[in-house]
Amino acid sequence: MVGWLPLLLIGIVWYITTDVFQWLDPFLFPGPTAVLSIIGEDYPFLFTSLLSSLTLLFVSFGCAIVTAIPLGLLVGQSKRIERLIHPFTNLASPIPPIVYIPYAVALLPTFWLASSFILYIGAFWPVFLNTVNGVKQIDHRLLDSAHTLGISRKDWYAKILLPGAMPSIFSGMTIGLVLSFILLTAAEIVGGSSGLGWYVKNYSDFGDYPRVVSGILFIGLVVAGLTQIMRRTERYVLRWRER
Repeated sequence: MVGWLPLLLIGIVWYITTDVFQWLDPFLFPGPTAVLSIIGEDYPFLFTSLLSSLTLLFVSFGCAIVTAIPLGLLVGQSKRIERLIHPFTNLASPIPPIVYIPYAVALLPTFWLASSFILYIGAFWPVFLNTVNGVKQIDHRLLDSAHTLGISRKDWYAKILLPGAMPSIFSGMTIGLVLSFILLTAAEIVGGSSGLGWYVKNYSDFGDYPRVVSGILFIGLVVAGLTQIMRRTERYVLRWRER
């Protein structure tokens, strides 16, 4: 309950400075009454925009998870492979994915594919790097015991490396998900024809700031919801740690 206190205070200040005393320009800073009314009015349109955004997000994020986790497990358990690709990861991982937009637009035939590629890059590196670090943090005594017992290659990855690295993997997935959503919104603002980012950009072009603020607030709620879902999933999957 205490965690909601800052949001409650912000809402009260917003209401007082706009709806009550109108200290702020109502054209640029609509009050919560108008914004909530518009969210209720535009909810079908916002929901359609949300579906468009989430479809693109989940496809790209899913592809990143499917490729980054196996590669991270492979690299993390082999010092030879890690030394081999270390220079590349040091060079490529810090590059902001958004700088690839010119080539993505030039080489890929549609906005959807270009956006998917940018989102994939944004999600891949946090998941991959956290998977590698998670494998490296597994207790070496556990790894030595598994080797001594002659565990199969399949069980080595599925029952030793993956569960051991899972806490770190979830951290990377949370970072990758939030970063991907930021990139998604930016891409929709720049060149999209649907989605939540496009919703905000479209109404800002018409100077409809109540709907702009409504879109921003709705995006914030969506990101908070996705983050909460990720945290609950992490607690469920890693419930064995509490035992």
